[in-house]
Amino acid sequence: MDKRVVIIDYGMGNLHSVYNAFSFIGADPVITADPQEILDAHHVVLPGVGHFADAMQELAARGLIKPIIHSIETGTPFLGICLGFQLLFETSDEAPGVKGLGVFSGNIEKFSGGQQHELKVPHMGWNAISLAVEDCPLMNNVPSGSYVYFVHSYYVPTSIKEGGLTKTEYGEDFYSSMWKGNVFATQFHPEKSQCVGLTMLKNFMEVS
Repeated sequence: MDKRVVIIDYGMGNLHSVYNAFSFIGADPVITADPQEILDAHHVVLPGVGHFADAMQELAARGLIKPIIHSIETGTPFLGICLGFQLLFETSDEAPGVKGLGVFSGNIEKFSGGQQHELKVPHMGWNAISLAVEDCPLMNNVPSGSYVYFVHSYYVPTSIKEGGLTKTEYGEDFYSSMWKGNVFATQFHPEKSQCVGLTMLKNFMEVS
């Protein structure tokens, strides 16, 4: 296992909690905004907390969009977390007219609060994931029904046809993680999800 993992710094997000989690599992994390370091990386993580439009603007301003796309297209194991998960889609209701990275097809929608609008938005706290796919390396030794930690107001609808890895229910079913080839993405925070999340990060580092 190559232990080095590049965590992309675009001025938004939970960089240090992600850094600390990778350090805890024995990886060698590096936080960087250097495009060349992203291009040279063996594993790349796109974290984030904040607004879809602001994040895309920061990625563009720092010259990070092309390195991210190149990294993905050349097969580098890539993990998007929370906002980093949402940025991998084409568009979001949070920022009409703003294009995302377009790695996954579809639009990010906003929670309604359930049919009776009794659920709090954002969806915050622990919730279960059910596996929609059985053979994903990110989920090795992660049982269906495991609980992970969420903080989000926007979600990926299960009407999206390709890439759904796990589902979660919060008033309605949504995709809580995605997988396509070398790209993994979680709406939840594996770095805050205790043993289950650390297992996923270990699994990610084993992908080559």
